[in-house]
Amino acid sequence: MFKLEPLPYGYDALEPYIDAETMKIHHDKHHQAYCDKFNGALKDNSELEEKSPEELLKDLDGVPENIKSAVRNNGGGFVNHNFFWQILKKDVAISGKIKEAIEAKFGSFEKFKDEFSNAAATHFGSGWAWLVLNNEELEIMSTPNQDSPLSVGKVPLLVIDVWEHGYYKKYGPDRPGYIEAFFNVINWDKVNELFEAANK
Repeated sequence: MFKLEPLPYGYDALEPYIDAETMKIHHDKHHQAYCDKFNGALKDNSELEEKSPEELLKDLDGVPENIKSAVRNNGGGFVNHNFFWQILKKDVAISGKIKEAIEAKFGSFEKFKDEFSNAAATHFGSGWAWLVLNNEELEIMSTPNQDSPLSVGKVPLLVIDVWEHGYYKKYGPDRPGYIEAFFNVINWDKVNELFEAANK
């Protein structure tokens, strides 16, 4: 059985950019629901329960057909949110090797920000925009619903949740405003740590 861990900070830790009420509902209701449904899909399958959620998403072809979509959607929701919470922190300046790599790949941080923001703003419907490592190359991508880059062999470094429940209470239909605010709550120290670990 997989367990939903508490947020690693208070619900109000990201104010005023992401409000406490949204964080509480997002974590305690939505993330908990993914966790519960993920566990429900895996019950009575001890072989799958022995694997980590990330391992299951990396090998969806190894998941029985009758629960594959439930594992993809709810396992993806469980893992994506776990990842999302850990890369959020207020007022952390970008530095280190990830800064150098972003500037080398995209030309400047501002160009990266524009490209990442555009991927998030133009993603149709619910989903996520990501900065990933793909064969040692930085890449911006988006995924629909709760799909994970892990399922296509890519390493997540940074993500923004563009499901409406992640921002609608504060921003309403202003997704670009939410995306702009998001850049104030990126834990670049964590992103750099993930980047360095993936390059070892």
